[in-house]
Amino acid sequence: MRFLHLFLLWGLVGLMSCRPGRSRIEIRQGDWYLNGALTYAGAPAEGLLLNVRMVNATFEDEHRPDIEPQAITDQLVRALPDYAAAGIRAITLNLQGGFPGYEGALNSAFRPDGSLKLGYLMRVRQVLEAADAAGMAVILGCFYQRQDQVLRDEKALRRAVTETALWLRRQGYAHVLLEIANEIHHPGYDHGLLQDPAGVAELIAVVREAHPQLLVSASGLGDGRLPEAVAEAADFLLIHFNGTPVDSIPARVAALRHWGKPIVCNEDNKVGDEGQAAAEAAVAAGCSWGFMHIKHNQHYPFQFLGPADDERVYSALARLAGRSAP
Repeated sequence: MRFLHLFLLWGLVGLMSCRPGRSRIEIRQGDWYLNGALTYAGAPAEGLLLNVRMVNATFEDEHRPDIEPQAITDQLVRALPDYAAAGIRAITLNLQGGFPGYEGALNSAFRPDGSLKLGYLMRVRQVLEAADAAGMAVILGCFYQRQDQVLRDEKALRRAVTETALWLRRQGYAHVLLEIANEIHHPGYDHGLLQDPAGVAELIAVVREAHPQLLVSASGLGDGRLPEAVAEAADFLLIHFNGTPVDSIPARVAALRHWGKPIVCNEDNKVGDEGQAAAEAAVAAGCSWGFMHIKHNQHYPFQFLGPADDERVYSALARLAGRSAP
């Protein structure tokens, strides 16, 4: 049966042209390198990965025919160069999206058996290639807590991460990092495997078997912490700061330093002056910071306005990246 799954996957990706990517993300001695160069060399964010959360850029809702998924993706793709110009070097995307501001959405790149949906995957491919062209990395998530129930069982979860890793490998993307699940052990997950740090570590191992070169992790809750089993298994540490006061950020980062791995916040919903302070605190502590603008980028109808999403935050990010304010 495993060989049948692989055969079907290769048939799926064979429908899409594949070419080597132009962008490559790497970790060298705890620092991020993009296209062979240390990120933000000489700037406050040197060696870090400033990022923005765009998990709903490929959003669809099978219950809402009035929503046009392709229009959403096109809007983000058009705006990516503006985000890159402000110093953003990575975006977070998710194959099951994120909370769109209302309950009951059905948004998943996976079928119940864990196989990939071609139509959804083509929008994902569009975002990945646009990011590649803009010189940006992508943190690609697999599971989200309001959508994991789409998959029928743990076998389907394993198939989902395997097929995702194999698809990325087949496409030749070198600028993609994989996030197994958004906020593991979140009570919104139906599958125990995604609430159990050891289970998530197992899925990380499954991905490595399918695609040994792919850097992989999973994110913790908004308290800036990560379970030991996940931190040990991951290539880099993904944390969220939504519920973390700005003055607690340095301590949260310091508590993870002993792992000797890059620390990346890829979700913080602080805006304006507080968002600026959070970004500065994270970078000063040696942690990459990721902005989540709930109103514009997360909730439907989605808006991707580049630095105009929050001029205060993006001005701070530009300074940290060693660029002039947008």
